[in-house]
Amino acid sequence: MPRVKGGFVSRRRHKKILELTKGHRGSRHTLIKNAHESMLHALDYAYEHRRERKGDMRRIWIARISAATRADGLSYSQFINGLNKANININRKLLADVAVNDPAKFTMLVKTAADKLKS
Repeated sequence: MPRVKGGFVSRRRHKKILELTKGHRGSRHTLIKNAHESMLHALDYAYEHRRERKGDMRRIWIARISAATRADGLSYSQFINGLNKANININRKLLADVAVNDPAKFTMLVKTAADKLKS
């Protein structure tokens, strides 16, 4: 039986791995065995953190809303409670966007929420 070295196919597979590990430190982007292990870990982390990113974004939105409401003299929880009582259903992503890009409209929302809390 003749010896098969795999030349073209192996090279193509190795190049694919080395392209994925471009930017990794040390031999993790040059040596195939190290690069392969590095790639597997990197893809695993990417898979896990795709789900974590959703929570991270929500925390950022809440921090932005909280900062904007405190500037208008209300806490985040009071603001959300006031919006719920006023039957204003806006998600946190949109609220954070309004707080950053249109402070005047956000102040109106805060005033509406504050009025509903008092009554």
